Amino acid sequence: MSTPRPTPSETPSGTTTLWRPTGPEELALVRESGWRAWPPRLPEQPIFYPVLNEDYAVRIARDWNVKHSGAGFVTRFEVETGFLRRYPVRQAGGETILELWVPAEELDAFNAHIVGPIEVTHEFR
Repeated sequence: MSTPRPTPSETPSGTTTLWRPTGPEELALVRESGWRAWPPRLPEQPIFYPVLNEDYAVRIARDWNVKHSGAGFVTRFEVETGFLRRYPVRQAGGETILELWVPAEELDAFNAHIVGPIEVTHEFR
């Protein structure tokens, strides 16, 4: 018997909190958007993957982004839960390694369902 996949947690306002580890170049593009949208994916990035818990985002930003970009950032943002239901939760490793996989061609629609600003919660150098 397979274990049921977890689902994102909805807030009372009908949104789901997501996190995204990011490097300085992507963060600069988010800043240029007025903290409202994620930039288009590069050709070698067919998937945009926000994560479902802050600890996982911290580990990626600290352990991967710093090594590859000199700095790593964790962002937090809210997305309409009803919209997110189209994306199954993916377990990318251990029990808490949970992501949503948003196809690059759907990123504009995803961005349209972000509620409020994208916020930086952690910075590593």
